[in-house]
Amino acid sequence: MTARRITVAGDRPYEVLIGPGAQAQLGVVLAGTARAAVVHSRALAAAAGAAVETLQQAGVAAEAVVVPDGEAAKTAEVAAGAWEEFGRLGLTRSDAVVGVGGGAVTDLAGFLAATWLRGVRVVQVPTSLLGMVDAAVGGKTGINTAAGKNLVGAFHPPVAVLADTDALAGLPGAEFRAGLAEVVKCGFIADGRILELLDADPTGRTGTGELIARAVQVKADAVGEDLYDTGRREFLNYGHTLAHAIERVEDFGWRHGEAVAVGLVFAAELAGQAGLLPRADVDRHRQLVAALGLPTTYRGDWSRLQAVMRMDKKARGASLRFVVLDGLGPRILTDPDQAWLDAAWAAVNGEAA
Repeated sequence: MTARRITVAGDRPYEVLIGPGAQAQLGVVLAGTARAAVVHSRALAAAAGAAVETLQQAGVAAEAVVVPDGEAAKTAEVAAGAWEEFGRLGLTRSDAVVGVGGGAVTDLAGFLAATWLRGVRVVQVPTSLLGMVDAAVGGKTGINTAAGKNLVGAFHPPVAVLADTDALAGLPGAEFRAGLAEVVKCGFIADGRILELLDADPTGRTGTGELIARAVQVKADAVGEDLYDTGRREFLNYGHTLAHAIERVEDFGWRHGEAVAVGLVFAAELAGQAGLLPRADVDRHRQLVAALGLPTTYRGDWSRLQAVMRMDKKARGASLRFVVLDGLGPRILTDPDQAWLDAAWAAVNGEAA
């Protein structure tokens, strides 16, 4: 597989490099930088060590900053500890942060870079499929609170994203499948070719590079036009309103992609109830998500989930807002009829006939 480069436009355009060995470009991207803090979880010590070595060979004084695995990294306490490490390292405004890991670590690393000295450069080196196609691209950074997911954060675009596909070889199957949820989401909202590729091979292992590139292109197109999530970029949240609520209720015990999978089925059912999406298209969501090996149902407390959804970043005042498909493309459905919501919930709660 040859490397692919996708440009994310905007006030501070940057490139996403996708391909084997992409991480080796880290020294080129940060050439001339005095210091860099490489943020990673303990489980990725080897990948982070390689990044530190690459930077040191390029003349950058790089040191590792270790954080917890997964969503446990995205807390104010962990962020405060990392800031102390940055101070110890003497990280200045001309230096940089490098995030090596999955979506949670890149979210945290971006937030740390956005807040340290009111903003230093960040390079994202995602090591999971989900990180490559979603979290590391687009400049959304954040941490979680007791109230919900990613409610504290900043828009802080990276200077580069190095999606090294070699990292996927050792990715557990469940983690790879979870990443496919964000890929298929891009297929539903913008790129039908993604759906065709996944129909042909639901494992996603055939043509992985093309799937990643197509998903990144969908995100790049939206982010380049709407960095601050006030218009077109909102459509990237397809399936995420219920997904984030599930993650919060489960205390982040569910993988993000698994929650998104259920959220996609829910959003399709909601659109069907609203008369926006034909039954065949609603059913296709469930069938394709299931073929990917992802969950299509979730049993939980519907009242609590609705309360959490009202705290979602996509809510406006007292209004619930969902990204749905209307047959022609994505749109926002505001304050849907409660009967529609209840019927969509019944369909993913395993109660539908």
